[in-house]
Amino acid sequence: MPTSPELIATADAHSAHNYHPLPVVVSSAEGAWMTDVEGRRYLDMLAGYSALNFGHGNPRLIAAARAQLDRLTLTSRAFHHDRFADFCVQLADLCGMEAVLPMNTGAEAVETAVKTARKWGYRIKGVPDGQARIVVAADNFHGRTTTIVSFSTDPEARADYGPYTPGFEVVPYGDLAALEAAVDDNTVAVLLEPIQGEAGVLVPPPGYLAGVRELTRARNVLFVLDEIQSGLGRTGRTFAAEHEGVVPDMYVLGKALGGGVVPVSAVVSSREVLGVFRPGEHGSTFGGNPLACAVALEVLAMLRTGEFQERAAELGEHLHQELAALTADGKVTGVRGRGLWAGVDIDPALGTGREISERLMAEGVLVKDTHGSTIRIAPPLTISKEDLDWGLGRLRDILAG
Repeated sequence: MPTSPELIATADAHSAHNYHPLPVVVSSAEGAWMTDVEGRRYLDMLAGYSALNFGHGNPRLIAAARAQLDRLTLTSRAFHHDRFADFCVQLADLCGMEAVLPMNTGAEAVETAVKTARKWGYRIKGVPDGQARIVVAADNFHGRTTTIVSFSTDPEARADYGPYTPGFEVVPYGDLAALEAAVDDNTVAVLLEPIQGEAGVLVPPPGYLAGVRELTRARNVLFVLDEIQSGLGRTGRTFAAEHEGVVPDMYVLGKALGGGVVPVSAVVSSREVLGVFRPGEHGSTFGGNPLACAVALEVLAMLRTGEFQERAAELGEHLHQELAALTADGKVTGVRGRGLWAGVDIDPALGTGREISERLMAEGVLVKDTHGSTIRIAPPLTISKEDLDWGLGRLRDILAG
């Protein structure tokens, strides 16, 4: 079998360099652990940016996928299939809403939310044609399609993809006054992450999401929450917005909804909002396919018990206590997050986020950097306390030098 350097060199020679992965080549994984082609084991402290909330190869999810593979994998939405209705009912119920529009990837779901909000604005709110506006937050990350990068403030995500899609107003994240000033009669939606993941796991000020909820309700504007990374148990609640008692008009979901097995995403809202679509106006060949629905139904069943949310809350409290202790000597300059999700700012004198990630990799722990000297920690919700402490111990060791 080729070695890791050989496989990396081949990948570099024959693929676009749109990612800069750590130099590890994974060949198998189970639970919170991954094994490379040379047999070295690594603790996964990233969990596929929350796509693997339930760990690698979760037996319940693999069994659900295998059973469905023997029956039916794809019909397209040209026909009904026997898993679709139950998936829609169960997901709507989990969200406390009425209707579901399934897609595949997170970016597709965000695009769907944008289209939904605009169509709702024209058909229901009465915004003049072509004048719909959506307010978003600076430092957001909602995906990488042409429209989505049009309202990104990250130069790496946005540069060289113009001309950009109009109709978006960017305001500072967490600034309720700026958001209120940006809302006008043509505003159809406010689109936010309840916690900004790519920006470094930024938690907004207390009361911010509740304030946005009150404002949008008063101004007849849809409040759309992108819970693709933050939702489905990651923060210790089913949805991160629950920490402020907030329920939006529309959830945008993905990543963990597919259990780390297949890509599944969805927009979930009221019948009035999603009822603006008529046949042929929006769709996806693979959206809501039988295999996706079968896996997602098992994910929903697992979430209904509350055990994963409770585990994320308990282990998350321990995680943040341990990380906070690392700030005492100044080598960690800041820690943010909720549940089993943290952004950790390392003293730049010790290295960039990339360099810290590579040092952790050498010690058997896989994390990923974001901007500057920040790393993100987001292990599977199934990780044991012992494994979590082992991984944090490796971080402590490399910070000690």
